[in-house]
Amino acid sequence: MTTKGIKTVLHPVSDLTKAKHVYAALLGRQPQSDSSYYVGFDMDGLQVGLVLGGGPQGMTSPVTYWEVTDIEAKIAEIVAAGGTVQDPVREVGGGRVVATVTDPDGNVLGLLQDR
Repeated sequence: MTTKGIKTVLHPVSDLTKAKHVYAALLGRQPQSDSSYYVGFDMDGLQVGLVLGGGPQGMTSPVTYWEVTDIEAKIAEIVAAGGTVQDPVREVGGGRVVATVTDPDGNVLGLLQDR
C-alpha cells in the first residue's frame, strides 16, 4: 500500500489560546480551524494541529500522521514488520480516519486516510 507522505503533525498543549498565539507567530499565519479542543494551521497542505490535553489519544509528545491510501492494509504491513497497534482506526470527521501504531522502541506513528 502507498504512503503518500506526512500530512499532519499534532502537538498536545495545555492551553489552546496561549499555544495558538505562539504557533501563529512561528508559522506566520492565523489558524484555519479554531475550536475549544483543536486549533489547526494549514501550511500549504501540511496540517499543524494543536490538541487540548493530548486529545482523545492522550498524547504527551507530538505525533506525525502519514497519509496512506489504505489504512487497514498499512496497519497490517506494519504489524507484520514488528509494529504494534496503539489506537485502532477511528473516524475523526469529514471522511477522515486515523490510527496510531508504535515501532519496536515505542515511538508513536500516526496514520490517516481520507475516504
